[in-house]
Amino acid sequence: MSEEAMIPRGARILVRDEEWMVTACEPAGPHGAKIEAIGVSEFARDTTATFFTKVEEHAGAGVQLMRPEDTVLVADHSPKFARSRLFLEAILRRTPLPQTERRLAMADGFLLNPLRYQRRPAELALKGLRPRILLADVVGLGKTLEIGLTLAELIRRGRGEKILVVTPQHVLEQFQHELWTRFSIPLIRLDSIGIERIQREIPAGRNPFTYYKKVIVSIDTLKNPGKYGQHLEHIRWDAVVIDESHNLISETSARNKLARLLAGNTDALLLASATPHNGDARSFAELINLLDPTAIVNPRDYSAKDIEHLYIRRTKVNPEVRDEVGDQWPDRGPSVSLHCPATPPEEEVLGELAGVWLAADGPATGKGRRLFPYTLIKSFLSSHKALAATVANRLKNSTDARERQALERLAELTGKIGDDDSAKLATLVAKLKQIGVRPGSAERVVVFSESVPTLNWLKQIVPARLGFSDADVAGGVADVLHGDVTSDQEQQRIVERFSLADSSVRILFTGNVASEGVNLHRQCHQLIHYDLPWSLIRIEQRNGRIDRYGQRYQPQFTALILKSAVKERMDDTTVAEVLLKREEAAHNSLGTAETVTGLYSGQKEEDRLLQDLLKDKTAEESLDSAHAEGGILTAILGLEEDHHLPEQGDADVPRLFATTEAFVDEAIKEIFKDPARDLELERTGRFLALRPPEDLIHRMRSLPRSYLKTHAVGKRMRVTFDRADAQRKLDEARRTKTIWPDTAYLTDLHPLVEWLVDKVLVRLGRQTAPVLLAQVPEPAFLVQGIYSNALGQPAVVRWMTVTGLPNTPAVRDDMPQVLKEAGVGPGMWNPDQERDLSRLQRAVPAAVAAARHHLEAERARYEQEIEDQLDSYRGQLGVWVQETLDLVVQDGRLKTKVGAVEKRQRDLLDSLQITGEPLLRLLAVLDGGA
Repeated sequence: MSEEAMIPRGARILVRDEEWMVTACEPAGPHGAKIEAIGVSEFARDTTATFFTKVEEHAGAGVQLMRPEDTVLVADHSPKFARSRLFLEAILRRTPLPQTERRLAMADGFLLNPLRYQRRPAELALKGLRPRILLADVVGLGKTLEIGLTLAELIRRGRGEKILVVTPQHVLEQFQHELWTRFSIPLIRLDSIGIERIQREIPAGRNPFTYYKKVIVSIDTLKNPGKYGQHLEHIRWDAVVIDESHNLISETSARNKLARLLAGNTDALLLASATPHNGDARSFAELINLLDPTAIVNPRDYSAKDIEHLYIRRTKVNPEVRDEVGDQWPDRGPSVSLHCPATPPEEEVLGELAGVWLAADGPATGKGRRLFPYTLIKSFLSSHKALAATVANRLKNSTDARERQALERLAELTGKIGDDDSAKLATLVAKLKQIGVRPGSAERVVVFSESVPTLNWLKQIVPARLGFSDADVAGGVADVLHGDVTSDQEQQRIVERFSLADSSVRILFTGNVASEGVNLHRQCHQLIHYDLPWSLIRIEQRNGRIDRYGQRYQPQFTALILKSAVKERMDDTTVAEVLLKREEAAHNSLGTAETVTGLYSGQKEEDRLLQDLLKDKTAEESLDSAHAEGGILTAILGLEEDHHLPEQGDADVPRLFATTEAFVDEAIKEIFKDPARDLELERTGRFLALRPPEDLIHRMRSLPRSYLKTHAVGKRMRVTFDRADAQRKLDEARRTKTIWPDTAYLTDLHPLVEWLVDKVLVRLGRQTAPVLLAQVPEPAFLVQGIYSNALGQPAVVRWMTVTGLPNTPAVRDDMPQVLKEAGVGPGMWNPDQERDLSRLQRAVPAAVAAARHHLEAERARYEQEIEDQLDSYRGQLGVWVQETLDLVVQDGRLKTKVGAVEKRQRDLLDSLQITGEPLLRLLAVLDGGA
């Protein structure tokens, strides 16, 4: 095999005198090509192996691609030609879709509602030069599902063998769960427990990312250069997903460096964020640069048009979204302010804060002295416990006598406030009782606070005031999740418990750590802001934990507003309540609150508000003066209004079996003589249960360990072909002590289906093709033809039928239609009589030659079809190079950098062109039997 030739999946090769079927092939530099394969011949059957072509050449005969002219025709004695039909179906399933097929092939085959808006990101990704997009839908629209659809399409194209998903650590299991239960995409979770397992299971020094091909890991774990840096530098991925990607924006951060490393080592790159930028056009340009380094010429001056091929964003008020979500996402209820009149001890503290700390000559000293009084106020508006902690921390470092005296006075006043003196606590307990949070009730609520001392205090004191016993508390009636919960396992456990219907937890006290990415809507539609962040974006992020797609009840929001009887004193009506109402108005009218201030960052919103308060502006005046004035980022956030992809329809994927269920049933009957004995198979309705054999168990090592352990899947595997039953099982799981359903939905990506496909493919002997009796006027030779690009990806796939042999060969590109017209299907009859195949055998070389000639004659057209897709990008690349150099004509370093980018992009374009000779394979022969 030549150095540049890449062998597509499904091809047969000879290595070390054994026959193998290729499952993946990619360039491997000086080692030629890296081939992953499964054994076909008797000695190697079902064995997985990796070969490097150059290594094999040095060792002996090398890797030999089987010549289609040498194919031996064999009779099929199976009833209804089941073996041949299964073989052809398996070939169709195993052959990746070509790079020219941009339409979706699998969107309707998963455990999710068929919503067009959730298909859009996959369509946009497949439309590009490479699948690289920023998915910026607002909170709650289902970005994980959109990512799953995109990854599934890449897998179907042979471009998803190696996948890396990077998320915040507290959503690792949540993300892993969605991709497995909805799509059957297994991800190995490398949290702290997973890392320990790696150290036990793989040889010391082994690169874990060559051992596990589909991985999910937290960004904080992955960015550790001591553990993973050396491994990541030498690994190429088919697809990388980075969730909450706005955290990458700081160019000098370790996260940003990690993202740039991964972006350079992957084909597909999916970035996801509901808050895609921080208001800085240059920083956002850096993020876009990860996707396409030539999209933006000037990072200070670019337009929405420059990035529309890389970026998609929708809000709930988008017409397509609103029309489709229906009752899967009820409109949110109003944001209700519950005024909490300050108690006398609280009024004393409010008076002290207003009269002393907010005075023009207040006692605060040192760096940030003007802002520190507002830190005290925000702490107190959370709780007296929070203020006490803030004061105590300040006293540790304060050396100014006047400031220390004022702090000690504040500590004294705060210390006089008992739990019964807290107006917010009393109101919270009353509200929880009104909601129905009590012993014996299933009602749940999530309570947010920015203060860790407040959260810990509430967890300790609230359950008893609601009537819960010590045993209830010990059983976990309340959980607390905040940044001080550092264990990734504990964070995931808390989130999982809150999503299970039969867990004992009724109240989740949480803070900023849960305001991004966490699904809290499964068993909860009530959210209470014990205190409010001074940012519209952060309020919206909090609300999005229960206001999201899949919520069955109207989300209800309540904010506790501490109110002083003295008008001049600063309380929650001064800022917090103003922000609460502005967020609600923006959400109802615009679908998001991000554009209100034009700052696009929670921290920037709060910083600006504090500066305006120092200038004696009110919160209303600050918001009005900060109203977005347009510009680059405002236009980008509004891109959804003009970003409508045309209806593309579904990909034309040839099939012999109408459903996966029909294929699985037929395959099991053909492969196993007695499935009830060999697999302990049970079929009840559309449910299937079996004992997985060893080679299937080996494949299952890539499944989520939680799922395998919970349901002992290695001993008994349960699947269903019915989407409604699968959803019911998923819902039942959430009402038990696990989020993992005992029965999986059998998608085309499920390991059981892929195992059966490979089993079918290896049943035919070495380089053989079956002969079927069918309704054809003359013998029809079925030939698969593939042109690949330099990356080993199929660029062109043709399903050909050759007739008219030996004198007037004719080739058609419509094998699926020929199979249909010939009656190839479950209604066939096989007389199982011995037949002389010599006449057909003699025609094999001519059939292959005719198919090869047809492909070569059409090659120019195929190349032009691909060139048409690449030419527009070549033009854009040329413009980018010229305009970039024009910016700084004299900068030699810039010229070098531009030259390097240009070379990488041109190399990429070249790698997508057709290369080498076509791969042909004789699949079968249809004979009329005359």
